[in-house]
Amino acid sequence: MIQAIIFDLDGTLLDRDTSLKHFIKYQYERLYKWLGHIPKEKYITRFIELDSRGYVWKDIVYQQLVEEFHIDQIDWEFLLEDYKAEFKHHCVPFPNLHNMLEELRKHNFALGIITNGFGQFQMDNIEALDIKHYFKTILVSETEGVKKPNREIFERALERLHVAPDESVFVGDHPENDVKASELVGMISIWKKDEQWNSFKSKFVVEDLGELPILIKSLDNVSSLL
Repeated sequence: MIQAIIFDLDGTLLDRDTSLKHFIKYQYERLYKWLGHIPKEKYITRFIELDSRGYVWKDIVYQQLVEEFHIDQIDWEFLLEDYKAEFKHHCVPFPNLHNMLEELRKHNFALGIITNGFGQFQMDNIEALDIKHYFKTILVSETEGVKKPNREIFERALERLHVAPDESVFVGDHPENDVKASELVGMISIWKKDEQWNSFKSKFVVEDLGELPILIKSLDNVSSLL
């Protein structure tokens, strides 16, 4: 019987792509005095390219931008601190996020998050989405000293929720870090479909968070018969 649902954050609960575009546009406009010699769309497009959907940390991204665009009145450290301070104000949830969490909580599932990233930065984003109160445990890789796909971070979450792997579901968008990694621990994995990995196949898939409660209910009914 399913007892717990654990989620990835970026690309699963947080629409990071949209959030990032909102932030970069806002950063450019606020710092136009120092960035205005760069065409806005060029700055936004290049940032998104260098960011590589969050898999390149921003110190590298901003160092490259400063060099490429000859930004000489502010340094990359200033831009990085601005990112860390302001990104949380641009967090966009995926549709049906709160309704989905309410529905799962109503059925007494223990909820958790496992996310790679920097501790305070990710906690700020979770607060910005107004979802922290739904979760019994939140594991951020910097704080834990271990990150996905390492099985240890999944095992820690299960231990803190007092559930066995086969009593738990993991929901995430990354084929390796989320789906395959949680399956190797013995969890049921649900892929939050991302068009970036169109060729990836998973046994259980949702395209919208609103689909999750129905899918989990069906999985729970099956598991209770085993």
